Amino acid sequence: MTLDDVAGRSAYDGDHEAFRQSVRQFLRKEGVPNVADWEANRLVPPAFWRAAGAVGMLCPTVPEEYGGLGLDFGYNAIVNEELTYNGVPAGFTLQSDIVVGYLEHYGSEEQKRHWLPRMVSGETITAIAMTEPGTGSDLQSIRTTAKRDGNHYVLNGSKTYITNGQNADLVLVVAKTDPEAKPAWRGMSIILVEAEREGFRRGRKLDKIGQEAADTSELFFDDVRVPITNCLGEEGKGFVYLMSQLPQERLSIAVGAQASAQKAFDDTVAFTKDRKAFAGVVFDFQNTRFVLAGIKTKLQVGWAHLDWAIRRHLAGELTNEEGAAAKLWHTELQWEVLDACLQLHGGAGYMNEYPIARAWRSARVTRIYGGTNEIMKEVIGRAL
Repeated sequence: MTLDDVAGRSAYDGDHEAFRQSVRQFLRKEGVPNVADWEANRLVPPAFWRAAGAVGMLCPTVPEEYGGLGLDFGYNAIVNEELTYNGVPAGFTLQSDIVVGYLEHYGSEEQKRHWLPRMVSGETITAIAMTEPGTGSDLQSIRTTAKRDGNHYVLNGSKTYITNGQNADLVLVVAKTDPEAKPAWRGMSIILVEAEREGFRRGRKLDKIGQEAADTSELFFDDVRVPITNCLGEEGKGFVYLMSQLPQERLSIAVGAQASAQKAFDDTVAFTKDRKAFAGVVFDFQNTRFVLAGIKTKLQVGWAHLDWAIRRHLAGELTNEEGAAAKLWHTELQWEVLDACLQLHGGAGYMNEYPIARAWRSARVTRIYGGTNEIMKEVIGRAL
């Protein structure tokens, strides 16, 4: 089975689908055979990033003048779907769907010309550092500071749960440039910090229950000096910039969640038709067929909603609450589907050698990152 077997998709045209075939071919050749090693090492090597960049998989929305392909977000979504469905856990979506948008929309001309071509090629791997020990969804409570000292900022603080943190060559650090600002969000900025800066230090490669190959790290900033020109956009506008990119970030999470649920369903149908039990196969039990029928129905609804949201985003119409709703609905569906599919695997579902076990563990975090699903409900509720 492949995602080509999902009927009635409406978000993509022929060019998108042709791109999908090249992405799938690359992942199956260069990614899938290496996943076990990457999970064991808890790291995807930079060489794979560069290989993906060479085939146009990274940051496809970047304009041609900055080394990109100048394509729409639909191409990002296809990369996301294929990464997830094929079980390749690279952190490409963070770079392509989240970080690059900040540079595209708010970066100076100098920042764009320096960083965007390198992000497209995979030469530069990026991370965005928001979360701190003790501060997650409450972003205004961060304590990392970036104080002016002549023509430089001096950064001090720490971050945690940072995806791509071990590999990152460039970190977009959310810091307080005016810790006394009221309200607090008015004093927040985004500062570009190159990994070679003195005082920047990577901490532990964090040991997670899932998504093992997606490196997640602690980062420390001890009197890190960067030029004033490393501020992204205007000083004090960082929180506003972060909020503006949330609909796409949350839509990206929804895309991966839906593809994950579809993969679990497809694998489970195949498993139950093969697994022998009581002189037949597990699929022959009415309960099995009823569970799978219910999942199939919800997946069809999910694809229809996801394509609607993608089309809304391509038209520039996806609202903050619509992005939150997509993240909420699809990640809840993902968990429901994966848990039911693991149950249909029986004891095998609890063994890490089976893909459903790894997928189930990795799915748990999607209701947490990008804003917890409780926060998503609050966002939606405020818009009613």
